[in-house]
Formats: sequence, structure tokens, C-alpha cells
Amino acid sequence: MAEWFKNIYWADIAQACLDTLTMLGAALGFTVLLGLPLGVVLFLTGKRQLHEAVGVYRVLSVIVNMLRSLPFIILLIVLIPLTTLLVGTSLGVPGTIPPLVVGCTPFFARLVETALREVDRGVVEATQAMGGTTWQIIRHTLLPEARGGLLAAVTVTAIVLVDYTAMAGVIGGGGLGDLAIRYGYQRFQTDVMVVTVVLLLILVQALQMTGDRLVARYSRR
Repeated sequence: MAEWFKNIYWADIAQACLDTLTMLGAALGFTVLLGLPLGVVLFLTGKRQLHEAVGVYRVLSVIVNMLRSLPFIILLIVLIPLTTLLVGTSLGVPGTIPPLVVGCTPFFARLVETALREVDRGVVEATQAMGGTTWQIIRHTLLPEARGGLLAAVTVTAIVLVDYTAMAGVIGGGGLGDLAIRYGYQRFQTDVMVVTVVLLLILVQALQMTGDRLVARYSRR
């Protein structure tokens, strides 16, 4: 058994896991913080919505679609100057977080818009009839009613971020992806590749199971 994992340095594996979780947590937090209001604005300015504004919606949609259409590996390279300006480096965990946020925020915003569109219009109209302001409708009607869909959106986004963190290893982003590329691919150490892939699969499964439980729990309320 030891011969199968002769190239494995478990301290490096542990550090790579910690780096991946750090990137995932930080990027997911910023993505939700930025993507949730963006998704709400997309919803509110859409056709037949509370604050229909076709021009605003189209501009936001173009920007969102452009960012979503860029392959993440290209986005990593294009954003190197901005990343360096923001965090002082384009390498390692800090240098990976800005492109992760830029790459996933439009994706999450679209999921938020879709979740809000699933809310029964009758519930929204009832809140309006009682004199609810836009902020009250968002806070007390839209977000609570779309809670299950929003949790599912966070789950899907988190899994996409795991994929992106692995891809960031191509430019020295750190984490399990970086370990897999530097040792598993470039140095032909198959055992390192296998371990990193298994750990990424376990992480994705854990995120999906947790997300499914949360969606099932809060959708019944």
C-alpha cells in the first residue's frame, strides 16, 4: 500500500485542501454578496415586474452574458492586472479569489433571477396591496418565498467554484488543482493525481448533499 502512494506528502495535501477551502469560502461569500443584489435587480427590472426598465435590464443582461460566456481560464489571464492591483499578486490563494468572484457572480445572479421568477405573483401582489414597499416585498416576500431556489443556487455555485479553483492551478493558483497539475500532470506522479481527484470528488459530494438537505428542509417551511 505504501508503495502506491510513495510520492504523497500528506502535509502538502493538507495544505492544498486548506487552500481550496479558503478559496471556496472567500469566493462564495463575495459571490453571494454581489450576485444576490444583482439578481434581484435583474428580476425587478425585467418585463412585467415591479420596476420594469427594459433599457437597464438589457444593459445588465449584456454584461452578465459577456462575463458568463468567457472561459474561466481566459478570465484568469485577462484579470491578472486587476487582480494584482487589488490584492498585490496574481498567484496563490489571494490571486485566485478576484477572478473566481468575477467568474461566478454573473452565473449566480442569473440563478437568483430564475429563483425569484418562480415566486407566485399572487403573493407579491398581495404584499403590494397591503402597502408594502419594494424593500419590504424583497425582504419579506420574494427572498423567503424563493428560499429553496436560492439555496439550490448557492449549492450549484459552490460546486462550480470547486471546479474553477482546480482550474486556477494552471496559473499557480494554489489548492488541490495546483498540486494535481504540478505533481500529478507535469511530473507524472499518478498517485498525487488520484488523491487530489478523489478529494475534489469528496468535496463536491459533500457540498451537494449539504445543499440538498438544506433545500429540502427550508422548502417545506
